[in-house]
Amino acid sequence: MKAKRRLFDLDIRRVLAARPDAPQDSKLTPLTTPWGEALDPERVLSEHPRPQFERDSWRSLNGWWDYAICEAPDARDEWSNASAPTAWDGNILVPFSPEASLSSVNRRLSPTQLLWYHRKVEIADLSADNRLVLHFEAVDYACAVYVNGAQVLTHVGGYLPFEADVTDEVRLGTNRIEVCVYDPSEQGVQPRGKQRITRGNMWYTAQSGIWQSVWLEEVPEAYVASMCVMPDADAGTLEVDAVLTVPGHMLTVELLDVEGQAVAQASTQTVANEARLRLDIAQPRLWDVDEPYLYGLRVIYGTDVVRSYCAFRTVGIERDESGVARFCLNHKPFFVRGVLDQGYWPDGLMTAPADEALVADIEAMRAAGFNMLRKHIKVEPSRWYWHCDRLGMLVWQDMVSGGGIPGEWASVNIPTLIRRSWTSLRDTSPRSWQRFGAGDEAYRSEWLQMARDTIAHLVGHPCVAAWVVFNESWGQFCSAEITEELRAQDPTRPFTAASGWYDQGAGDFFAVHNYFRNMRVYRDPHAGLPWRRKQRAFIIDEFGGLTCPVEGHMSLPDITYGYDAFDDLGAWRRAFEELLTQMDALEAEGLVGFVYTQLSDVEEETNGLLTYDRRVNKLVAE
Repeated sequence: MKAKRRLFDLDIRRVLAARPDAPQDSKLTPLTTPWGEALDPERVLSEHPRPQFERDSWRSLNGWWDYAICEAPDARDEWSNASAPTAWDGNILVPFSPEASLSSVNRRLSPTQLLWYHRKVEIADLSADNRLVLHFEAVDYACAVYVNGAQVLTHVGGYLPFEADVTDEVRLGTNRIEVCVYDPSEQGVQPRGKQRITRGNMWYTAQSGIWQSVWLEEVPEAYVASMCVMPDADAGTLEVDAVLTVPGHMLTVELLDVEGQAVAQASTQTVANEARLRLDIAQPRLWDVDEPYLYGLRVIYGTDVVRSYCAFRTVGIERDESGVARFCLNHKPFFVRGVLDQGYWPDGLMTAPADEALVADIEAMRAAGFNMLRKHIKVEPSRWYWHCDRLGMLVWQDMVSGGGIPGEWASVNIPTLIRRSWTSLRDTSPRSWQRFGAGDEAYRSEWLQMARDTIAHLVGHPCVAAWVVFNESWGQFCSAEITEELRAQDPTRPFTAASGWYDQGAGDFFAVHNYFRNMRVYRDPHAGLPWRRKQRAFIIDEFGGLTCPVEGHMSLPDITYGYDAFDDLGAWRRAFEELLTQMDALEAEGLVGFVYTQLSDVEEETNGLLTYDRRVNKLVAE
């Protein structure tokens, strides 16, 4: 009987119907979002890029730049010292990638080409005692930056911010900035998420180059270069670690209530380039999804003034009164109702067409009753996390995947057909690394460094409530060991070591993906092992994916990709509501939460709650 139940637990009909018949790289029908349609090139994404580290003396460099795409058969070796072109192909609207329609370029960068940017910048005045810092929020993938012909930095990594002090290279009057970009996409092994030059099915159009904001900032010679803010709700303390360019000045941190009044303050005379301050806060007001209370921060160092914010809350796995492991927010069991969020847009690709577009996605999911977004294989601009912080939306943050392209049998077919494989295949041998696309040592080193940097970059956001290390074996290696290493960096949040399958018993969640089986709570096969620190919580990290195309709002009008196809939105809504009712009922059996696939349609995927162009909310009856 047990074997028979296992057989019929798999819905073969859904498995066979899940793949579209379209060839990869089918030509997409152009779609525009309302924000893309209304875009003003003179004010494109003009908000301050970093609400957690804000000064008044900044200037956006988003807008029109010159660009050129140059043939470079040895681009991988040339990008860091190539010569700039003498002529330009046209104009590109930064920060949209050339592959995105909003860039006005609509050209695809190949791994044997280099993408060049050029812009003139006027500097009217710069105090003799001040410095000028050039910021890039994200450039995909490797780039070299020049100011007036002098190289000021090289950078590798497509998802995180970086900057350079360019004071010694600029002059009063006209200055030129040039950027050279190399991006191998899936022909390389770098972390790249769901991008592929040959897109199709669950893989999306690759994009290249500058895809987040570029800006200048004037700072004093002695300033706060970076800081880490560590609130402790249980202890009623706030620790601030600051990195300073020049020591010797007084460092002051003020904690402000929503009225802007100081409720705590601490100061120290600095003697080194790093300093720590601790503030005591009696009974801090807690942040949660219903009342996302944010404290303001004012950091003063000499003449440098930085505005920031923080929040007090706890997240973790605790046992309820029945002894079941639960996800807890502020030490109270909290049932997670999440949505998978790819963060793709038809006119901007990985770049949202406007700040308001980010807000609209979050608010639409809150209105639908969801309290968490699983940011899938992507790191968003800082403003997206700021909006989640202030609106009260939890975030499960994925690390960005990379490596070689894993074999379809290992990454899809075996776990789809054989549930036992979810917890029986190891990820610690070179043979398994090859199977999962992690065979390249350079990839493993780069991926681990990016994971560390991602945590350091996002650790101050209260909305980020859990880290997802690997997804569905993509580039997976040594997940148990890596999870514990990353936990040492951030012991304040729970971790999913392997989301979907090839679970090694590590982390705080037994996280499965269930698109083709009956919805139920599975027993953790690693529970009770002597080396386990504590009981893990059970979460269905992906499920659903019910597809319903909406005519006039599809990238591929004749092709859909998802699970269980519906032609009628009324029938789709009923199936969706029935499925979520089943999930809610599983809370009593030990389920701590779920992640529905997905927030919006993406290219031929029509399994979103919103259409790809964000013009139709499928949950709202007309």
